[in-house]
Amino acid sequence: MTENATQTLNAQPLLSQPLLSMRDVSVRLGREPGSPALIEHIDLSIWPGETVGLVGESGSGKTTLGMSLMRLLPGLLDKGLTGEVLYDGRDLLRMRKSELTQVRGAEISMILQDPMASLNPVFTVGDQLREGLRLNATATGSLQDRAVAALESVRIPSPRARLDNHPHQMSGGMRQRVVGAIALTRGPRLLVADEPTTSLDVTIQYQFLDLLKELQNQTGMAMLFITHDFGVVARMCDRVVVMYAGQIVEQGRVRDIFRRPRHWYTSALLDSVPTVDHAPDRLPTIPGSPPSVTARPQGYRFHPRCANAQARCRVAMPPLDAGADHAVRCWFPLDKERVAA
Repeated sequence: MTENATQTLNAQPLLSQPLLSMRDVSVRLGREPGSPALIEHIDLSIWPGETVGLVGESGSGKTTLGMSLMRLLPGLLDKGLTGEVLYDGRDLLRMRKSELTQVRGAEISMILQDPMASLNPVFTVGDQLREGLRLNATATGSLQDRAVAALESVRIPSPRARLDNHPHQMSGGMRQRVVGAIALTRGPRLLVADEPTTSLDVTIQYQFLDLLKELQNQTGMAMLFITHDFGVVARMCDRVVVMYAGQIVEQGRVRDIFRRPRHWYTSALLDSVPTVDHAPDRLPTIPGSPPSVTARPQGYRFHPRCANAQARCRVAMPPLDAGADHAVRCWFPLDKERVAA
């Protein structure tokens, strides 16, 4: 954990358990145990004040994992959601809809990758901001002033005038910042951020990330940060979880994963990131593509793309030691410090 996360935990000694704990969580295409799984046997914990990065190629199951803990999956997938998602000791998967409504927004909030999936095009930005602010009974000041302050906090220029804009009247970057402001209006204890900086230019991206870190330092908010950007992981996260084909294949502290990745997939992802101090003739890539949900290979799922695959990898699935500080799902893991390409 970072120094800030550690200070938060030290300041609250009664918190002897994670804020969020996912235990053996799977999402299948239906209730039957043999149905194809989008994510399978996920064990993941997040402590107060901690930021966990979730990385992997598109289709690895990152967004599905985030949506499952929020109970925002479509009907068929929600029926195929099994396991336990313990938030502050309460199982979100056993809650009634009325109970979930009390948790969403107030205690757990989410920033989606596509801001137009969160914003209603019929209502103004001010209407949608004030809706969340109205539910925060502990806040002081008028709704209008609080809405202006919320837009100011995410660096929206001319915030008072922007309250009268509809989403289509704003740029993609502005819409993303508005979604971030709405997600933070009620001071959630856990924020699920799904690629929240994709639509932002570099300057605004770092301002937004700094804002999240500042709020985290003030409130002890925990974050699950879903991203493809390893630079964001290095800047924001305490731990990182790597997913492939619906499974966690490696997890550990950020510095350990970056310096000494143990899974061949993690190493390949890191090698695919260009650096400013070295310009290769050809950018390294991972051969092949992730398998579809209905055509997962037998055994170790990465073996068709792994240069080190051996006979055992093709027939048996390696376990993941979820209790280890640096866990890996691989029969023949890497065991040397990474040398940047």
